[in-house]
Amino acid sequence: MESLPLSLLTLTVYFVSASSQQRDPVQNFCRRFGHQTTVIDSKLYIDGGLIDWNPISTYPQNYSNTWLLYQDLEHNGESGMPQLHGNLSKNASIPNVSGGILWGDNVNKRFYLFGGEYYDSPPTPFNLYSYDALNDWWDNLGPISGSGINPVSYGAGVGISELGLGFYYGGWLSNNSVSGWSGPRMATTGLIKFDMDQGSWTNNTGPDSVPRAGGTMNYIPASDGGMLIYFGGVQDPYGNGSTVGQPMDEIFVYDIFTGQWYTQRTTGTTPQMRQRFCSGVTWADDQSSYNIYLYGGAGMPPDTAGYDDVYILTIPTFTWIKLYPNDGNITGQYPHHSLTCNVINRSQMLIIGGTFPLSDDCDAAPQWGTHNLVLGQQPDADANPWELFSPNLTTYAVPDAIISVVGGQPTGGATNTAPAAGFDNTDLKVLMTKTASVAARTPTRAIPGAIAGISIGSAVALIAALTALTAVGAQVECGREHGDDVESLRAGEPALEPA
Repeated sequence: MESLPLSLLTLTVYFVSASSQQRDPVQNFCRRFGHQTTVIDSKLYIDGGLIDWNPISTYPQNYSNTWLLYQDLEHNGESGMPQLHGNLSKNASIPNVSGGILWGDNVNKRFYLFGGEYYDSPPTPFNLYSYDALNDWWDNLGPISGSGINPVSYGAGVGISELGLGFYYGGWLSNNSVSGWSGPRMATTGLIKFDMDQGSWTNNTGPDSVPRAGGTMNYIPASDGGMLIYFGGVQDPYGNGSTVGQPMDEIFVYDIFTGQWYTQRTTGTTPQMRQRFCSGVTWADDQSSYNIYLYGGAGMPPDTAGYDDVYILTIPTFTWIKLYPNDGNITGQYPHHSLTCNVINRSQMLIIGGTFPLSDDCDAAPQWGTHNLVLGQQPDADANPWELFSPNLTTYAVPDAIISVVGGQPTGGATNTAPAAGFDNTDLKVLMTKTASVAARTPTRAIPGAIAGISIGSAVALIAALTALTAVGAQVECGREHGDDVESLRAGEPALEPA
C-alpha cells in the first residue's frame, strides 16, 4: 500500500519537470541571462544562457535555454520591441552554454559558437559549431587540434564580419567549460583569433601576463586594419579564481594589422569597477570620434549587486562620460549583469536580459527582457535615452554630451582628438589618426541577394509537437495591466514587474 504514494510522487515530480520544459520561450518568458547574441541582416539571434519561466513563483529555478531564438529587427511586436520568434532549429547535439560568444559572419550568412560553460551537465569535448542562417541548420566543424586553444567562458570577444575574423580575450577555464578539467577555475591571458574564411586559429599574447575575465571588447575601424578596445572585468592574479577588479581607467588597445598592444589611461567620470556588463560602439560619420556605450554589470565585493547605468567612452580623447542616470543616483534602480548589447545601424543599442541580484521579478516580460538605448542626438537634450525600438532609425548624430568633450557637430568634425594628458604611447597617437581601409570580402559560398525568410523545415513539426505538449500541461498566460509596467514599456528602459 505504501508503493502507491511513492509512485504518485514520482509521477508528480516527472510531470512538474516535464511541464517546465514545455514552456514557450515567447509566451512564458520571465528572464534570461548569460546568453550570447549576434546580428545577421535583419535578425538578432539569441542562443543559450539561462532562463526563468513566468510565473517565477511556480518555476523558481533557472533552466538552460535550449532554443535558438531571433528578434525581427524590421518588425516590432505589440510591446514596441523587435518581435521574438522561437521557430529555428537546434537539436540536442548542439550545446547549450552560457558566457560564450557568437561570431557573426554577415557575408556568408552564418555565425560561429565559441566557448561558454555548461549549467546542468558536464562539458563535452570541445568542438566549434556554426549556424547556417540561410538554411536553418547547424554544422559541427569538429575539434581544434594542436592549437592549444581551450573553450573559455565569460571572456571578452567580438566578431568582425568586414574582416572575417573573430577574437576572444581572457575568460575562465573551469570544470564547467573544459571537459576533464580538475582544480580551481583560472582566467587566461591570451587573445584567440579565428579566421572565418580559412577556418584557422591563432593564440596570441594579451597586453600583459595578468589573467582577466568579465570585460568587454569592441572593434573600431581606426588605424590601418582596425583596432580592438578592451576594458573592465576582473583580474585573476594568482591563477586560482580569486579576483580583484580591473581599473576602468585603464584601456587596452590592440592594433590588428601589427599585432601590437597599447595601454591608455582615461579621464572624465570613470565608471566603478565591474564585470559581466555589456557594451557596443558607434562613431561619427567622419570617424573623428568613436563612442563606446557601456551598460550595467556586476560590482566588486562587497558591493556585488551591480549597476543600472550608462557610460560613454569617447575615443580618441579616451574620456568617460556618464549618460544615465543623471539624477544623482550612483548605481541606478535595477542593477543587473550577464546581459548583451547589440548596436543596430549605428543608431540604437538593444540591451537584452540580465540577472537581477536584488529582485525576483520578471524583466519586462511583454518585451522579452529587451530594452533600447537611443545612441544619438535627440531633439531634447534632456530627453530620456531609453525609447522603444525604431526599425527606421538608421543614422547616428553625435549627442551634445559627447560634443561638449570632443567639439565639432552632430555629423563629426571633432576638434579634440587626443587625451587631455596626451597619449601614453607615441605610436598609438599616430595610429589613431588613420582610418581602416579594408578590401570588401567575397562570400565563400553562393549567397542569394537577401535572406527573404528562414527555412524552418522540421521546425514546423517541432512547433506542432510543442503545441500538443503544452495542451497537456497547465499554461499560465500573463497578461498584465499594471500602470507602472505600461509606462516602462513606453520608455523602453530597464524595469521589472511582479511575476
